[in-house]
Amino acid sequence: MIRRLLPLLAALLLALTGSGQAQAAGYRYWSFWDYDAGHWTYATQGPATTRPSDGAVQGFRFSVSQDSGDSAKPRGQASFAVICARTPAQEGRKRVALVIDFGTAADAPSGETPPSRRTVCARVSPDGTTADALASVAKPLRYDTNALLCAIDGYPRKGCGEQVAAGKKPTGAAKGGTKDSGPSVGLFAGAGAVALLGAAAVWQARRRRHG
Repeated sequence: MIRRLLPLLAALLLALTGSGQAQAAGYRYWSFWDYDAGHWTYATQGPATTRPSDGAVQGFRFSVSQDSGDSAKPRGQASFAVICARTPAQEGRKRVALVIDFGTAADAPSGETPPSRRTVCARVSPDGTTADALASVAKPLRYDTNALLCAIDGYPRKGCGEQVAAGKKPTGAAKGGTKDSGPSVGLFAGAGAVALLGAAAVWQARRRRHG
C-alpha cells in the first residue's frame, strides 16, 4: 500500500506547494525612491516625513509589485543639474528635483491610460518635506485615511494600493519575497500530505511486525 501511496502523495505535495507560489499577489501603488550616486534606492521613510536637502533628487513610480524588493524604479534622466537647470537658487528656499513616472499601460487600472513620465524642479521652504515639494508641482494629490499616497496629478482616478488579480505578472525584476502575511493554502495542504504519508508508513511497519 505504501508503494501505491507514495507517487500519489508526492505529486499532490508538488502540485499544491507549487500552486501557492504561482498565485502570489501583487499590489498596485505609488512607490517612493531616493536617488544618490547614480542609483535609485527604495525610500526608508514616506514623503510626508522625508525632509530632503537642497539639491536632492527623489522619484515616484506607479507600478504593480509584490513588495519593495521587486518594485519597479523610476525610469530615465535623474540629474539635479538638468532637472533644475531653469529653476535658479533662491534665498530662503530649497530646490528638490522630482522624477514622476506614471508607469506602463500594463500596470494601469482598467480604463485608464498613464500620463507620460515627467521631471520637475520644486522650490519649497528649508524645512519642507517631499510631500510639500510634490504638492507644489503635481496637484491634485490623493491620500487614503492612513496617509498612503494614492494619486499624483490625479492619476489614478481611483483605487489605492489594491491587490491585483492572482497571476498578473509584476513589472519589476523579481528578487523574492511577497506581502503575504502567512503560509499559503498549498503549504498547509502539502504538510497534510506529508503527514498522511508518514501515517501510512507507520501503519505498514506495524502490519509487518504483527503479520
